[in-house]
Amino acid sequence: MDKRTFLRSTGSLVLAAGLPATRAFAAAPQTLRVGVRGGVDEEIWEVVTRVAKDQDLRVSAVVISGAASPNEALNNGDLDANSFQHIPFLRDQNQQRGYQLVSAGDTYISPIAFYSKKYKRLADLPEGARIGIPNDPSNQTRALVVLRDQGVLELRPDFDPFKGTAGLADITAYRKKVQLVEAASVVLSRSLDDLDSSAIVNTFAYQAGLIATRDGIAVERRERNPYVNIIAVRAKDAQASWVKPLVAAYQSEPVRQFIQSKYQGSVIPAF
Repeated sequence: MDKRTFLRSTGSLVLAAGLPATRAFAAAPQTLRVGVRGGVDEEIWEVVTRVAKDQDLRVSAVVISGAASPNEALNNGDLDANSFQHIPFLRDQNQQRGYQLVSAGDTYISPIAFYSKKYKRLADLPEGARIGIPNDPSNQTRALVVLRDQGVLELRPDFDPFKGTAGLADITAYRKKVQLVEAASVVLSRSLDDLDSSAIVNTFAYQAGLIATRDGIAVERRERNPYVNIIAVRAKDAQASWVKPLVAAYQSEPVRQFIQSKYQGSVIPAF
C-alpha cells in the first residue's frame, strides 16, 4: 500500500470515527495535514505536495470521504488546514456550528454557468424564455447574480453576496420577461432539452461534458467572486509561520499550469 493510499484510508476512517488520535498517523510532527475531498482537490494537492517538498515543507493531503466533515476535523485539531469549500459555505459552518475557522488564501473557482442547446448568448433568449436555476440557496444566489450582471433582472439594492444569499423574493424587477424554473442541480443538468437555458453547477456540468468557459452562454465573473474556493485554517493559526508557505505552495506556477492543463477551464485558478 503506497503512502497516499494509506493516508486516504486512515484519514477517512479515523475522522469518520471521530477519534482524537489522527495525528498519530502523521509521518512526522512537522508534517502539515490538509483535509481534502476526492477528485479535483485530491489531484491538485498531489501537485501542491510536490511543490511544498521542494520548499522543505512537508504536507500530507488527507482524503476525507463519506459523512466525515473536513471542518469538524480542522476545528478539533485533527487537521492543520483543509481545502474544499468557498467562503459562504465556511461562513455558514462557522455560524451554525460555532467553528473558529478562517480563510488563509484563495485556490480556484468552479464557475456556475448558464448553458443552452438553442442559443449562443444569454442575450439571445426570447421573451418568455424558461430558465432553470438551482433550488438550493447558495447556487440559486450564484445564478441570480449572473442574471443580474447580464441585465435580465434586478436584485434588492442592499444585497451583498459576501454577506448572504438571495432568492426569488429578492428580485425587484425583470428587465426581460422570463420564467425562472427552480430545480435540483442534478435535474437541471439533464433538462437542457426542455428549457431554453439552465444554470448548472460545475460538478454536474463537467459530468455532462460541459465546460463553463467553452460551452457556457453566460459565466459568473471571476472578479470579486465570493464563491472562490479557499484554504481554511483555525483562527488561532492564521498568523502561524507555516500558513504563508503553505498558501504559496498552492499559489505557485506549477499548480496554476496543472489546473489550466488538466481541467481546461472547468476549474479556474483564482491566484
